[in-house]
Amino acid sequence: MGKLDGQIAVITGATRGVGRGCALELAAEGSTVYVTGRTLHEGDSQFPGSLESTVEEISRAGGRAIPVELDQRDDDAVAALFQRVRSERGRLDVLVNSSFLIPDDMDPNAPFWETSLDCWDDMHEVGARSAYVTIHFAAPMLVEQGRGLVANVSSSAGRFYYLHPAYTTAKSVIERLTRDIAHLLEGKGISVVSIWPYTVNSERMLMLDANAWQLDFEGAESPHFTGRAITALAADENVAMRSGRAFTTRQLALDYGFRDLDGSLPYGTPPPLDLQESPNPPPPITDSDSIPE
Repeated sequence: MGKLDGQIAVITGATRGVGRGCALELAAEGSTVYVTGRTLHEGDSQFPGSLESTVEEISRAGGRAIPVELDQRDDDAVAALFQRVRSERGRLDVLVNSSFLIPDDMDPNAPFWETSLDCWDDMHEVGARSAYVTIHFAAPMLVEQGRGLVANVSSSAGRFYYLHPAYTTAKSVIERLTRDIAHLLEGKGISVVSIWPYTVNSERMLMLDANAWQLDFEGAESPHFTGRAITALAADENVAMRSGRAFTTRQLALDYGFRDLDGSLPYGTPPPLDLQESPNPPPPITDSDSIPE
């Protein structure tokens, strides 16, 4: 018996990275997962990972996954996804907003005025706006059934400068969206939280120049770590106490007692968080109950 037997989940951006890790972990605990992404077949993208391989890996482990090829910019396709979930399952228990798009040709060390305006459009359309759109179409089902969890994958860049103004402002929008939607859904049985992974050993991250992108892989976490965090939240009968707040994956691991695939607690002992500073890159976060305001 899994912790999430019988539950239905939608995970965006599940071809690779954190989204894929979330799909694998929720499915391992018994949830039927609808996984979305633009890459249907392996080899269709320059990066490893696809809906096809995500579904195959889940199936091999005994889980159930339904691939849904779509672009998060296509509102009609997103609406159709939730109509399909309603028609086929009649319920929705977990929504994970993991989609985010950083332009492939972006130079992380170029001044922002020398980068393409696509940096803003891509990160805000497939990131901030797409999270709002999925919640918009998921909300009627969640409100009708009077329960559910929305987990928005965000970053400490929502509070600190990192990489590019378009990146930090998109993450800031996700943080604000989490708070406001949680406020509007208060008392309706729906919890909305923001999840902060730190450095993740995802397929794309491992292909980047770590120095150029200011990546520190020492103590990094696997994509499964966020999935285990969201699984723990989805199984928590008291998750409403956390609604409207941001949590690091490490904090949730300490609270719920899970660890990464190798049994580790990623990134060691993080230093205290000083909100008066604006470090670059953003620091690991404290082990406190939630991110300080």
